[in-house]
Amino acid sequence: MQEITPFLWFDDKAEEAVNFYVSIFKNSRIGTITRYGEEGAKVSGRPKGTVMVVTFQLDGQEFMALNGGPHFKFSEATSFLVNCETQEEVDELWEKLSEGGEEGRCGWLKDKYGLSWQIVPTVLAKMLQDKDAEKSERVMNAMLKMDKIEIKTLKQAYEQQ
Repeated sequence: MQEITPFLWFDDKAEEAVNFYVSIFKNSRIGTITRYGEEGAKVSGRPKGTVMVVTFQLDGQEFMALNGGPHFKFSEATSFLVNCETQEEVDELWEKLSEGGEEGRCGWLKDKYGLSWQIVPTVLAKMLQDKDAEKSERVMNAMLKMDKIEIKTLKQAYEQQ
């Protein structure tokens, strides 16, 4: 068991969101579902038997999701970075996660539940860390103009003379 588990607070769509995330990422599964009992229902104001907590894994990473009410909202201050090896993987995750949400700059998006994601090709970090400052600067400038990251465009900027 991992020592640190991200815990996500939803108003009332934890189970729906978990099913959505598990359908997108490989090596993912739903673990346990805990429901509000009589006392929890009284305190939370939720009907007895509704979902309280869902444990799940995304690509082997453990998470927990809570239906805790409208008290807290997600913000870009916390996001999940997904490293992608290919443009096809970037495209697929971008399309699925941004549907019903909001696309942002530089590989950032918010899904339909308000959770922020960064969909980033692994080659981007390598290019940005290049010892040739001009190359990395060109890549940075190219990335700053993108919403979804396009590997081909990054490579063109990197290889430009």
